[in-house]
Amino acid sequence: MTEHQKQALTANHWGVGVAQVADGRIVSVAPHPDDPSPSRINDNIAGSLGGRARVLRPAVRAAWLDHGPTARAGERGRDPFVEVSWDDALDLVAAEMRRVRETHGNESLFSGSYGWSSAGRFHHAQGQLKRFLNTQGGFVRSEGNYSYNAALVLMPHIVGPFRSHVAQATRWSVIAEHTDLVVMFGGIAKRNTQVSDGGVARHRMSDNLQACAKAGVRFVNISPLRSDAEASLQAEWLPPRPGSDTAIMMGLAYVLLTEGLCDRGFLDKYTVGFDKVASYLRGESDGLPKTPEWAAAQSGLEASRLRQLAREMAAGRTMISTAAGVQRADWGEQPLWMTVTLAAMLGQIGLPGGGYTIGYGVNANIGNVERPFRWGSLPQGTNPVETVIPVAMISDLLLRPGEAYAYNGSTFRFPDIRMVWWAGGNPFHHHQDLNRLRQAFQRPETIIVNEVNWTATARHADIVLPVAAAEERMDIGGGKSDNALVPMPVLAQPPGEARIEYDIYSDLAARLGSLGAFTEGKSSEDWIRDIWSQTQAAARAAHLDLPDFDSFLDGDVVHLTDPSPDQVFLQAYRADPLRNPLPTPSGRIELFSETIAGFDLPDCKGHATWMAPRDAAGEGDLYLLSGQPKTRLHSQLDNGAYSLSHKIAGREPVLLHPEDAQARGIRDGDVVELFNARGRCLAGARVTDEIRQGCAFLWTGAWYDPDFELPDHLDRHGNPNVLTHDLRTSSLSQSPAAHSARIHLRRWDGTAPPVQAHDPPAFRNQASSDSLDCQPTEQRHHD
Repeated sequence: MTEHQKQALTANHWGVGVAQVADGRIVSVAPHPDDPSPSRINDNIAGSLGGRARVLRPAVRAAWLDHGPTARAGERGRDPFVEVSWDDALDLVAAEMRRVRETHGNESLFSGSYGWSSAGRFHHAQGQLKRFLNTQGGFVRSEGNYSYNAALVLMPHIVGPFRSHVAQATRWSVIAEHTDLVVMFGGIAKRNTQVSDGGVARHRMSDNLQACAKAGVRFVNISPLRSDAEASLQAEWLPPRPGSDTAIMMGLAYVLLTEGLCDRGFLDKYTVGFDKVASYLRGESDGLPKTPEWAAAQSGLEASRLRQLAREMAAGRTMISTAAGVQRADWGEQPLWMTVTLAAMLGQIGLPGGGYTIGYGVNANIGNVERPFRWGSLPQGTNPVETVIPVAMISDLLLRPGEAYAYNGSTFRFPDIRMVWWAGGNPFHHHQDLNRLRQAFQRPETIIVNEVNWTATARHADIVLPVAAAEERMDIGGGKSDNALVPMPVLAQPPGEARIEYDIYSDLAARLGSLGAFTEGKSSEDWIRDIWSQTQAAARAAHLDLPDFDSFLDGDVVHLTDPSPDQVFLQAYRADPLRNPLPTPSGRIELFSETIAGFDLPDCKGHATWMAPRDAAGEGDLYLLSGQPKTRLHSQLDNGAYSLSHKIAGREPVLLHPEDAQARGIRDGDVVELFNARGRCLAGARVTDEIRQGCAFLWTGAWYDPDFELPDHLDRHGNPNVLTHDLRTSSLSQSPAAHSARIHLRRWDGTAPPVQAHDPPAFRNQASSDSLDCQPTEQRHHD
């Protein structure tokens, strides 16, 4: 290796990498040799960070610069930008912060900033922004997440806090030893287990699942996609109609109830409300018995197979696994509640290898490992603004100021948002109905975005601040559920004029008179060393030792002990429910919740209830499914080499059943159009029998690429959220329900428009810095 070359570690949500750096540029990132099943997402890093889409200089939307924020001139997403100096950009931001706060108050400022951003304990995009805004009087924020928000709101009512339960999930090593049957609603997709928030040093899931298979554990995959179960499991595939999971569970429960297979002793001792559930299953409350035949009509599965499956579940130790994605559909609370109900009827909750888990496979670590103590972090301070919104209601927030909405049994009103600041996320990836979101993004007076690349969110901003990537700054890698710490030295300098966000906020704080409150007199390195000191202190309290910071930064991954390698979910509760009551009103599992029933909601009753999906057949003859691809994390680094290598004609692949393809004259590799009343997009056809007939599966994360010259702003790249509806799961949790969508699909004849998502936007000639007065007034003009 020459003096111009070096190797060093880096960490991301998908794992540890060994970066090769030449002449100050990252040229490749190889897997760490200690990782038994490394992710290839690392192959995206070099190409994306050095790609054409990189934001190199501060940029301001031309119409906003010319006419000022209150004019709401031009159109976000279409307008060209003007590159400006950092001094001018920061002066504009500071002046706009003052104007909005003084004129409208801090409740008019929304820090969305939902998203995974990059790994690292200090340079966490949302944490940095929130700390800064808390020194400025606070902001409106969102709560929850897009992944499993229904569980976050529902589960505390019926079992307890979901985030704690994810950490307490029964380990796969226990399942390998004790379980006979794993029934997976929504599968456990290997592609999802590449990632874990904050990072994962060793990918254990494949080995652990294979150990289960070798031990004789049998798997049943109830999902429209066969590959939602790893091939090595040799899982039985039962492909249901999307949105029918609750009905299937009820059909299974009916068999347990009517054939005397449910555990009455467990139900009496550990749960409340089963009598009402039993009445509902028999059809006494609605005249509709939830028989296997009824469930078969809803799901398309065979009634005889459902009846036999229920008997198999009762005959041995059974783990019920419900994927997080199952709840991201109409009435998404119901399959969660029914998961708990079905497991309670089997009576195996709290036994080794039995019961249920919601969220296996949502990341790399659930059921595999947990961190031994809490890592250090940057304190965010206190937000003086108490107003929050459910995370999936961004469009409603911006389009419906002052209107009321229901949430978790209470009524709230949307504030009137004048300024949005987004860092570390891409709502034009994860939000639903992107044409509606585009309308919503036209309403604020000012939108500021911190970004590495020119994503669609950056293109819909007024001020774009270029920021350093994880590999271009020093940090400490430590996953929220991992048992390893990873040194993250600076591998390369940020390109162009990109800067680390802490320095950006420090300069802004100086302009706004709050430098001391934000920095506390510390540089970014000072803070990182403090975070390491916090982590060392926590390690000592756990009787573990960590090296000094300089030795850590120059060294390898630090692996720590797993605090609970043999844990069983709710084992203590089962052993003694009086000494270890659940944090529910009754202290027990609430199969019927008096609290939720008392909310008197039309779309979420007091126990698990069947409701048919809302998206009408008239919206399309195919069910649209979408999910995390294996080639990237959500939309991150979509312009990297690995992500690009799996596209078809430059577009995201859509999986089609051979009979659906043949009926439409579509061959593998054709460009196709997906459309409904909400929008249109192009994708590349992948014809395969791994998808259920009548369904189309389009991977998430292709950067949104609307063609404004075509009807409905055709997305050229294949983003499924131009097709999804923006309705909620229910008025209880107000969670996203994007998986309940119907579409039409046809072959695209003729020349397909070129994809432009990975190119920078149009720029107007740069204004000279001394022609800017740095006050966003309506009088300024630049030709």
